[in-house]
Amino acid sequence: MVTKMATNSESILRAPNGARFILASASPRRVDLLAQIGLTADEIDPADIDETPIKAELPRLYAARIARAKAEAVATRHSGCFVLAADTVVACGRRILPKATNETEARRCLDLLSGRRHRVLGAVVLANPAGAVSERLVETVVGFKRLDRGETDAYLASSEWNGKAGGYAIQGLAAAYVDFLRGSYSNVVGLPLHETYGLLRAVGFKHRKGDD
Repeated sequence: MVTKMATNSESILRAPNGARFILASASPRRVDLLAQIGLTADEIDPADIDETPIKAELPRLYAARIARAKAEAVATRHSGCFVLAADTVVACGRRILPKATNETEARRCLDLLSGRRHRVLGAVVLANPAGAVSERLVETVVGFKRLDRGETDAYLASSEWNGKAGGYAIQGLAAAYVDFLRGSYSNVVGLPLHETYGLLRAVGFKHRKGDD
């Protein structure tokens, strides 16, 4: 479903030549993260693609493939626009953890993450009006303390895990369980801001005032 946002005149960061900026994601976290760097999408248009991993697909390749597919799908519906797509993958070794949709899945994720480190892979793809794409893949390493049964049960009761990659949201109650983090924090939330900002600047996005 396409969502029209507030006019981009409210954005501090603007696309070049008055082009429209489309966010290919329904994630409210990505909307908030973009707002943090001064950018509001003209429209939100989720790609709604099949995100099933290919058999034996490695997490890095999967994240990049899905983000690219999202950008390409949405770009075909918005000629002459910039389209930003992203995908966040939580991985333990070669294993891709699901976006938990029920308590059973979430508990399995938390049991696997408990007392160990894992990787959060964030792929970002920006399609420009000419059809060219630029992309980045960011890796953050996160470590969880060993969770006891009461901690796991309490987190499951919060429902914060619902729809989250790896069954947790670092910006919520799960922050209490994180005892190690190396790399981009915003990547774990849902969008690596430094790398995303770099992609936008490279294609001509500028601040409204006092940019250079």
